[in-house]
Amino acid sequence: MPLNKLTVCALFTALIAVLAQISIPLPISPVPFTGQVLGIFLAAILLGGKGGLLSVAAYLLLGAAGAPVFSFARGGIHMLTGPGGGYLIGFLPAVYICGRLMEIKSRPYIQRAVAGTAAALILIYFFGALQLALIMQYTPLQAFLVGVVPYIPLDLLKAVLALFLSERIKKSLQRNRLDHILK
Repeated sequence: MPLNKLTVCALFTALIAVLAQISIPLPISPVPFTGQVLGIFLAAILLGGKGGLLSVAAYLLLGAAGAPVFSFARGGIHMLTGPGGGYLIGFLPAVYICGRLMEIKSRPYIQRAVAGTAAALILIYFFGALQLALIMQYTPLQAFLVGVVPYIPLDLLKAVLALFLSERIKKSLQRNRLDHILK
């Protein structure tokens, strides 16, 4: 991978870490609302499957190693094995699948974007609710009601925001003849 692409991937790793600090605790769930999903969407849309995957893998490795990159400036392997760890682990397949769907140029952009962000959310919710149920000993319905339902409205808003921002970023890079750094 070219150095400029690696640099951009590192910037997205940092972006996800910063967005993780936008954290709002929920009284009904051990998992807070965070801005991370916006970073996941942006990485997938702008970097594609491989670049997005590299960014997220670096983010998770930094956090697992103890860097305070997860919500509320926390880090450590326990974050991946705790109640919210499934969501973090779900970021890996989510960013890759969303990014790969965005790379299919034979489909209109909006179709790729809707399919990609929807697939990403389904994967994040699946892994998140599954681990939440196992750790907290919730039934599947409880895990869905506590670990998925409250997050849907804000995550859909994040998807729309990511689509808007990614288009603005692409146009800005094109105007400044820097769009090659995303390829």
